[in-house]
Amino acid sequence: MMNRRYATRGLGTRGLATVGLATWELATWNFRLAVVFLATTVAACAPAPQTQNTPAAGGQMPRSIVDPYLKIQSALAEDSLDQVKANAGDIATAATALGAPAMKIDMAAVQLSAATELTAARDRFGALSEAIDAYMTGLKLALPEGVRVAVCPMVNKPWMQEGSTIANPYYGKEMPTCGNFR
Repeated sequence: MMNRRYATRGLGTRGLATVGLATWELATWNFRLAVVFLATTVAACAPAPQTQNTPAAGGQMPRSIVDPYLKIQSALAEDSLDQVKANAGDIATAATALGAPAMKIDMAAVQLSAATELTAARDRFGALSEAIDAYMTGLKLALPEGVRVAVCPMVNKPWMQEGSTIANPYYGKEMPTCGNFR
């Protein structure tokens, strides 16, 4: 005997079972997708494994990254590309040795080393600076003595530099003192 409510829709009792089964399969599929999405998200947000070369949390940012970075910062502040490529290559090599947590530093340094124009170098220097800043923040690393972080309000990007006078690498001689120390 047919249920009248479904009979008027042309489903019959067999159709009711089919609709119920399809709904259950869809709900199961959605649940599986949600579990996969959650697992993927959690894995992506997990910190990268540290290597024996990764500085201990609360330690100091390695000089192998800071020293060539400071040479690039000084060159860009003087509107120069001299030694930018070589020093960016040194940073990439040092970042590779630090392992997976420093991968963004490595990638940004490689991109900076390929820059052939001042504008492109400054843009890629900004990406490198943000990668280093995020790395330092994540591991709670301190800068070496005499090195400070400044921020350019025009591009809203940080940079590291030595000395107490701002030397803006993003605008160079056009706006040499634009910025503030953190």
